Amino acid sequence: MTDTGQRSTSTRDLDARYGRGQRSRRVEKRILWVLGGVIVVVFAAWVVLVAFDGDNASLETRDVAHTIVDEHAVEVSFSINVAPGTPTVCAVQALNEAHAIVGWKIIEVPASTERNRVITEVVRTSEQSNTGLISRCWLP
Repeated sequence: MTDTGQRSTSTRDLDARYGRGQRSRRVEKRILWVLGGVIVVVFAAWVVLVAFDGDNASLETRDVAHTIVDEHAVEVSFSINVAPGTPTVCAVQALNEAHAIVGWKIIEVPASTERNRVITEVVRTSEQSNTGLISRCWLP
C-alpha cells in the first residue's frame, strides 16, 4: 500500500470508530435544520403576539395617598389608568408596622368614559394600620 492509502484507511477506520461517517453528517445537518426551523417559528410567534397585543388590555395603577381614619379604618386613594368603557376589579390593603395585612377590600370599579381616574376607598382594619395601598387590579 502507498502512504496515502494507509492514511485513507486509518482515517476511515477512525471515522467509523467515532461515528464521523457520511451518514452521521447528514443526520447532524437534518437536526440543525429542524432546530433552526423551530427557533424561527417560535420567534415569529413571539413577534406576532407582541405586535397584536392591543391597548385595550392595558391597565396601570399607582398609589396616590392614604389617611389613617382611626385604629380600625384607613382611607386609600389610588389612580387607575384603563381604556374608557372597561370595568376593573381592584384589591386594596392596609398594612401594620410589621408589614402584615390588617385590612383587605375588593373593589369593583365600574366602566367610565375617562381613561384616568382617582379612586378613594375606606378599608376596615382588624388593628391599627400605618399604611394603605393598592395591592393589584385586574380586568374581569
